[in-house]
Amino acid sequence: MAESPPAEQLESVLNTTVQLSANWSLDPLSEATGKSVLDYWIIILSLVIAVIGLVGNSIVLWLLGFRTQRSPFSVYILNLAAADALFLGSYFGLRMWVIVGELNLLLVLLWPCLLGLPYCVGLSLLAAISTERCLSVLFPLWYRCHRPKQTSAAVCTILWALPGLYWGVFVALHFLNKNHFYNYFYPFLCFVEFGWFFLLTCVLGVSSLTLVLRVQCSSQRRRPPRLYLLVLLTVLVFLLCGLPWGVIDVVWFFSGSSLKRYRIFRLLACVNSSANPFIYFFLGSQWRKRGREPLRVILQRALGEEQVGGDGGRDTSNPNMWVNYPEDENKMLRQGSP
Repeated sequence: MAESPPAEQLESVLNTTVQLSANWSLDPLSEATGKSVLDYWIIILSLVIAVIGLVGNSIVLWLLGFRTQRSPFSVYILNLAAADALFLGSYFGLRMWVIVGELNLLLVLLWPCLLGLPYCVGLSLLAAISTERCLSVLFPLWYRCHRPKQTSAAVCTILWALPGLYWGVFVALHFLNKNHFYNYFYPFLCFVEFGWFFLLTCVLGVSSLTLVLRVQCSSQRRRPPRLYLLVLLTVLVFLLCGLPWGVIDVVWFFSGSSLKRYRIFRLLACVNSSANPFIYFFLGSQWRKRGREPLRVILQRALGEEQVGGDGGRDTSNPNMWVNYPEDENKMLRQGSP
């Protein structure tokens, strides 16, 4: 086997790469000639949603990163907003690259890496958030008294490191052994990715279902906590909009069928990453109050953090003094039931 393959072999490798990455790739506009106008509208709509979601997640990143005091739960939301912003920014940038340029080997390789990393991190964070909320409902005393303080930061670090290591190995193996990559390494890496996807989906489904049942039982006596509604709505949006993309990848890999309407799943994935900031601000808003509240106040209310002080447990004299006080969760703990 020659060390430097000729140009014909390099072209064959590129064609194979494009074919195997068709589920991730962005078809150039020149290749879309003769296709339905609906495809163009889906592309335009996905770009618009990506820009709107990028702005919304950037606001959440700014507020949680620099304008509020962090709590264990807000650390998860901060990392989830970072993953969504990375996904939307990568999608928008790569799509514009395709429009103004052409599909090449570098783009085909960057597309699954830059989108697969934040997608996997987002799913992992949702599974961690749902599982932790489930534990806080099932074992409230243990959760409040024995949970390590740095659990959120440690979990987020691990959930970013594992997908980063996976995609780093993916890129390294591709460049170190191009000739045998798609024959030997690519199927194995796909099985690892799909196994992780299946595991996280099962964890997310079981923990969310448990949380729904417990909240449903407790809601018969009082209003469900806003924090748990936030978790359930975020998970529901992912199951409806984000999960189909991963499922379609699995179906494509094992069936080898051509998915001509793959753009609609990219659009749904953009909706999933863009919807979370709107969920936060919707749940944190108090519609009965007149006047406009700062976004920081609305976001902290959605995350279960209230203003506390000496005036009946609330301090309205100093709007800059904020502490972490999950009010709804403490009410549930005092009443002795989840």
